[in-house]
Amino acid sequence: MASVTFDRATRCFPAMGRPAVDSLDLEIEDGEFMVLLGPSGCGKSTCLRMLAGLEDVDSGSILIGVRDVTHLPPRDRDIAMVFQDYALFPHLSAADNIGFALKIARMAKSRARQRVQYAASVLDIEQYLGRRPGTLAGGEQQRVATGRALVRDPRVYLMDEPLSNLDARLRMETRAQIVRMQHHLGITTVYVTHDQLEAMAVGDRLAVLKDGVLQQVGTPRDIYTHPANTFVGGFVGSPAMNLFRLPLSDDGARLGALDIPLARDTVRAAGAGEIVLGVRPEQFEFLSREDRETPGLDLVVDTVEDTGAVVYLHTTAPSAGERTEVVVRLPGRPTVGKGASLRVAIRAEEVHCFSALTGQRLPEDAARVR
Repeated sequence: MASVTFDRATRCFPAMGRPAVDSLDLEIEDGEFMVLLGPSGCGKSTCLRMLAGLEDVDSGSILIGVRDVTHLPPRDRDIAMVFQDYALFPHLSAADNIGFALKIARMAKSRARQRVQYAASVLDIEQYLGRRPGTLAGGEQQRVATGRALVRDPRVYLMDEPLSNLDARLRMETRAQIVRMQHHLGITTVYVTHDQLEAMAVGDRLAVLKDGVLQQVGTPRDIYTHPANTFVGGFVGSPAMNLFRLPLSDDGARLGALDIPLARDTVRAAGAGEIVLGVRPEQFEFLSREDRETPGLDLVVDTVEDTGAVVYLHTTAPSAGERTEVVVRLPGRPTVGKGASLRVAIRAEEVHCFSALTGQRLPEDAARVR
């Protein structure tokens, strides 16, 4: 096992007008499950390939433990990688696929069988060892590919969107298996995904990237509750955080009929005549007819998204003479349908304040809704 350090690591491609990975500084602790998260093209897979030695590092360095591996070939880095494409040999059994690297290394057959059997037991695929990949389901093939990496006993596991080819049920089952395996073995793991729900489910910490630049590093809960900027706030969370660009006054901001007082430090830090307020769908509270005296935000339901356990209302609200889209999650089983009107308040202590100039989070001063 080992820590991993990216020290201002940069990768440039001639066809791109900006670095694919730009001066990445990231410390991954020994035994940690780190997830690199971001949209397509943000540089997360390039980071992984730089760590694996499959992409050059144009400047900066990469360390595994205390060893500088920046310019070492992949075979000398003591890593194992699981790709999005399982890349299994179709003519070999699952056991032979898992043990292929051991055969190439000329490990004694008895010892290799023990390693294969151990990997299969950890991944719960012992019953599939005699079968060929073509007879296995996608989740089973993925576990075989993971087992092939596991038998090598590397210092670091690298996983590049390993679940993207699976359906929703298999994805959930397989990611739980991967998490159990990693916790059982305690091997440092770097996992790439664009799926923020998957990232929050598996990662000890997340590193969120945009356009090759690291935006924020933290636990899933920290990033969800304290996003560093509007990009992180809007990307992490499903549905996305509602972001409202509102004019500032001396006392705060106004959203529809809601006056939102802001602390002087927050207004001063905004540094402009506008502020961006972030409100997650679950931070709204329904106002009944008896609460009509309570100031609220009037909404009209456009669509109802019923996911089974949770119902999201996609609505619009007037804001500064325009209609603003608002996503609301209400508890229970709302009976409202398309075209219905409702009134909501906001849990003021959970409002997120961002600079309209930079998009960065402003000082932690909870707003109070009047």
